[in-house]
Amino acid sequence: MKVFKTREEVREFREALRSKAVGLGLVPTMGALHTGHLELVRRAASENPEVLVSIFVNPTQFNNPRDLENYPKSLEEDLALLGKLPGSISVFAPEIAEMYGDAIASKHYDFKGLDRVMEGAYRPGHFDGVGTIVEALLRVVLPHRAYFGEKDYQQLQIVRQMVQEEGITVEIIPCPIVREADGLAMSSRNRLLPEALRGEAGFIYQTLQQAKGRFGTESAAKVKAFARERFASHPDFELEYVEIAGAEDLRPVRRKQKNKKYRVFVAAYLGGVRLIDNIALN
Repeated sequence: MKVFKTREEVREFREALRSKAVGLGLVPTMGALHTGHLELVRRAASENPEVLVSIFVNPTQFNNPRDLENYPKSLEEDLALLGKLPGSISVFAPEIAEMYGDAIASKHYDFKGLDRVMEGAYRPGHFDGVGTIVEALLRVVLPHRAYFGEKDYQQLQIVRQMVQEEGITVEIIPCPIVREADGLAMSSRNRLLPEALRGEAGFIYQTLQQAKGRFGTESAAKVKAFARERFASHPDFELEYVEIAGAEDLRPVRRKQKNKKYRVFVAAYLGGVRLIDNIALN
């Protein structure tokens, strides 16, 4: 398995593939890989002769310095996991200076309002950071396809908008959320959960499922109120937001419209660890 540390190494790798007309899939990650990440890589390997997995903890998408400091890092373990997967898989694991030089700063994007709700409202500058690093990766790697998990559904829509606005030719492939046995969406942050509270984490998915069950017969406002009450009644959770929004435009629903798809989104803290999740409602 090839492991690249510099942009130039990736460019040389990409040019060699282009000269042979070999397709390439990109799986951007921040490392601390889990089964959800590995499913993205397996999907990419099934659809592309070559796959490049980027492993880079991007500083500009963290608005909380402590969150950045605590984010799990396990490059050697990540490489070992990737080495067991079938297919031709390479890794790009640059240092911060390789991606940003001396100026660690985000580019500003016009995301057409997709960044003003939910995660964007609670994490100022987060999506500019996401857009900055994803654009940089896409321009260096020049993949035919790039794979993103739906757990970060708002991020997925942001990336789609950025690619369109910047005129980048790539197919963005959404991949379903991979869950633990109790429904908890797989995330690198899950390993930070206190062991004593891990058994409570399935409550998030249970609440989302119950909200979905009510969505067909109740107003969006009533469904959101129900979800808030559920979290308020659970002493171990601190709810940040629950929102029902259009699946495409991410606009919070005021009145449900026929033939429009909706999702319910949640962010909550458990034992000081911030967890997010979402599911389709119709």
